[in-house]
Amino acid sequence: MNTSLSWIKRYVPDLDVTPQAYCDGMTLSGTKVENFRKLDADLEKIVVGRVLEQVPHPDSDHLVICQVDIGNDTVQIVTGAPNSAVGILTPVVLPGGRVAGGHDGKMTAGGIEIKAGKLRGVDSYGMMCSIEELGSSREFYPEAPENGIYIFSDEDGVKPGDDAIHALGLDDVDVEYEITSNRVDCYSVIGIAREAAATFGKSFQAPEVTETGNKEDISSYLSAEVIDTDLCPRFTARVIKNIKIGPSPKWMQRCLASSGIRPINNVVDITNYVMEEYGQPMHAYDLDTIAGHKIIVKRAENGEKFTTLDGKEYTLDNTILTIRDAEKGIGLAGIMGGENTMITDQVQTMVFESANFDGTNIRLSSKKIGHQTDASRKFDKGLDPNNASAAMARACQLIEEFGAGEVVGGMIDIYPEKREPVRVPFEPDKINALLGTDIGREEQLAYLEKVELAYDPDTDEIVAPTFRQDIHRTCDVAEEVARFYGYNNIPVTLPSGEATTGKLSFKMLIEEKARDVAEYCGFSQGMCYSFESPKVFDRLLLDRDDVRRQAVKISNPLGEDYSIMRTMSLNGILTSLATNYNRRNKDVRLYELGNIYLPKTLPLQELPEERMQFTLGFYGKGDFYDMKGVIEEFFGKIGLQGIVDYDGAPVQPYLHPGRQAKIIYRGTHMGELGEVHPLVRASYGIGDRAYVAVLDIPSLLQAATFDRKYKGIAKFPSVTRDLSMVVPKMIEAAVIEKMIRQRGGKILESVELFDIYEGAQVMPGYKSMAYSLVFRSSEKTLEEADVSAAMKKILNGLSSLKIVLRQ
Repeated sequence: MNTSLSWIKRYVPDLDVTPQAYCDGMTLSGTKVENFRKLDADLEKIVVGRVLEQVPHPDSDHLVICQVDIGNDTVQIVTGAPNSAVGILTPVVLPGGRVAGGHDGKMTAGGIEIKAGKLRGVDSYGMMCSIEELGSSREFYPEAPENGIYIFSDEDGVKPGDDAIHALGLDDVDVEYEITSNRVDCYSVIGIAREAAATFGKSFQAPEVTETGNKEDISSYLSAEVIDTDLCPRFTARVIKNIKIGPSPKWMQRCLASSGIRPINNVVDITNYVMEEYGQPMHAYDLDTIAGHKIIVKRAENGEKFTTLDGKEYTLDNTILTIRDAEKGIGLAGIMGGENTMITDQVQTMVFESANFDGTNIRLSSKKIGHQTDASRKFDKGLDPNNASAAMARACQLIEEFGAGEVVGGMIDIYPEKREPVRVPFEPDKINALLGTDIGREEQLAYLEKVELAYDPDTDEIVAPTFRQDIHRTCDVAEEVARFYGYNNIPVTLPSGEATTGKLSFKMLIEEKARDVAEYCGFSQGMCYSFESPKVFDRLLLDRDDVRRQAVKISNPLGEDYSIMRTMSLNGILTSLATNYNRRNKDVRLYELGNIYLPKTLPLQELPEERMQFTLGFYGKGDFYDMKGVIEEFFGKIGLQGIVDYDGAPVQPYLHPGRQAKIIYRGTHMGELGEVHPLVRASYGIGDRAYVAVLDIPSLLQAATFDRKYKGIAKFPSVTRDLSMVVPKMIEAAVIEKMIRQRGGKILESVELFDIYEGAQVMPGYKSMAYSLVFRSSEKTLEEADVSAAMKKILNGLSSLKIVLRQ
C-alpha cells in the first residue's frame, strides 16, 4: 500500500511532522512503513517564470532568447523548446539549482546541477523545464506537451516567483506501508489517515459527503438481481445521466499521480480516486449497452468466453462470479469489467456499481484466469460490505461537484444479511494481566477511542465498527491499547502461571540423536531442495514402472529442474557430493534430515504423505563397513535392542549390485546402505567411490525407545568359551551370531568375533571363524553343567548350518 503524505493531510490537516518522524511514528504504532521517497529530492531552486520577451538566436535556427520574469528579477534564458512563447508561465530552474533528468526521462542520482553559461555565445541564466526534467512524466501530467517545456494553465493560479514544485504537487512524499491482511481498512487512504491521527494525537476529518440525486426513481432506469448471494453479500448501483466526459480537476490528478495512477478522465478518475480513498473498488457501465437494463450477479457457465476491458479473452468456469445483463456477461466480479459495456466518450447514461464480493473466491478466480488487478487485490482481502454504500455516496457527490453528470434519485441496494459491529467484553484487568502493565481503565478507553472503538457502558462492551475486521476478542483489544500506550513503555516482567517443563518431542529427540551421531562421525549437515527434476529418476536408474516415479507435480514451477516434489532423498546428497568433488574437496561426508513427498493418489485429491529421511553420503576415506558402523552407532543411541539384519540381495538399481544391503529390524525395512553404482557416480560426476545410506525416520519411531533399565555390577563371575569353526563361505557372520544368541539362552552375556581366516590351511569354499562367548548368571555362580548345556545347544544349532568345529 502506497500513499502520499499530502493526501493523508487532507484528512489530518494539522499533521505537521517531518517525513522521517511520520514513518517512525507510524511504524511504532503498528502501521509499518517500509520506506519513503521524497518526490522533490533531486529538485532545487525551481520557480514559476513568465516569458516577457522572445527573440531568435542570432547564431541558431532552433534556439530563442527569452527574458523571463521570476518574481523579484528578470533573467535571460536561451532555450530550444518548440512551445516557448511570450506570456507563458513555466517552471524555471535557476543557476545552482538541480533537476531530476532529461527529456528522455532518465533519472540521475542526486539530480543534475544547472549552471549559468553561454549557448552559442549568448549568456543563459537558468533553464525552462519539461515535466520529465522535474522527475515525472506525461503519464501522470497528461496536460504536459509531448515535446517541450511544461506550461501552467490559468487553473493553476500561479504567478512569477512562486514555488513551481509546490504548484505541481511535487513537494510530496510517497510512503510505502506493509499492511497485514487482517487490517483491510488500512488498504485505503482514509484508513491510513485514521491511524496517523491516532498516532500523532491529531483530529481525523473524514470527507463530508452530501446527499445526491434528482427526483427521479432509479427503478425506471435499472433493476438488479443477485443469484449467488454467498459470493456477493452486497450489491449497490446508481444511475448517472447526461454524462459530460472531460478532465478531472488538477487536485484529483495530483492525488492519483502521487499513488502511481494515471489520470484518464473525470469518470474513470473518480472510480480510481474512491477506490484509493475508501479502499472500495467501483466500476462504471454504459447503461445503453446493458441488455434489458437489468444486472444479474451469478456464477459463469463452464466454458463461457469473456473479453475484458483490456481486450483479452478468458475461458470461465462455474466457480467464477460474473456480472451479467439479460443476455450476456458484462464483468468479472471484483476483477475487471467487460469490453462490451465500457465507458466511451459517447456515453450518455452510466451505471455506477459498488459491491462486496467473497474475498476467497476473488483471489481464486483471479489466479485461475491469471489476471490480477488493483480491484482484485483489494477484494481478495475481504472488504467491509458497509463500505460499499459509503463509497457510492462519495463517488456520486464528486460526479455532481465536477459537473460530470446528473445523479438519478435512489439506489439499488441488495443486502440480505447486514453486517453488524462486533462486541467484545471490556476487561481492563485482563488486558493489564496480558500486557504486564498497570494502565487505568479510563486511559485504556482513551486509547481505544482514538481508533473509533466505542464503549457501551450499558453492556460494558467495546463496539468495533465493521471496518475493523481484526477485532474479535479481548486479546485484540489489548493489542490496540498496547500500540498506543507504546510497546517501548511496556515494562519487562516475568510470565506468571504454573511452572512447566519444556522438552523436545519424541520425533525431535530421534532427529537430534541422528545429528549427534552423524556429526560425531565426521558428517556435516546439508540442506537440499524439495523440488527436483523428473530426470533424477533416470540418473538413479529407476525402472520405468517404479512407483517412486509417481511424484507430485508443481503447478507453477520455476522450471523443469524444479517441477516435481521429491520422492527420494538421494539426489540432493549426491548433487552436493558431486559439487564438493568438482571443487577438489577431499574426504567429504554429508548428511541431511529432510522430507520426501509420497502422493496417495494422482492426480492429487489430498495432501501427500511427508516422510522424514535420514540420508548420509561420503566419498574418500572409508568403505561400506564404515557406513554400516555409523548406522549401528545410531541404532544403539536410539535404543534398538537386538540384532539388526542386513539383506544383501540386490534391490536398489542406484547401488552397486554386490555392495548394498537392506536394513531390517525385527522384520521391518528401515532403509538401505551401499556403494553408489558406478554408472550413477559417473552421471553425477563423482570420480571416487561413494557410499550412501537412507533411513526412514517414521519406521524408526515405531521401534526406537529411550527407556533404560539400570543393571548393577555383576555379583557372580563369568565363564568364557572360545569357538573356532570351519564355515561355508556363503554363510554370513550375522547368521552365525543370531544362531548363537538364540541357542545360548539367558546366561549368554556377549558374543564377539575375534578371528577370521581364509587360506591354505582351510579347505576350498570354507573360512575359519573364531568367536569368544561370555556366560554369566545374575542369580548364582555358573557350574560346568550349566555352561556345557548351553554350549551343546549352540553347537547343535551351528551343525544345522553345516558348520563344524575346527580340529
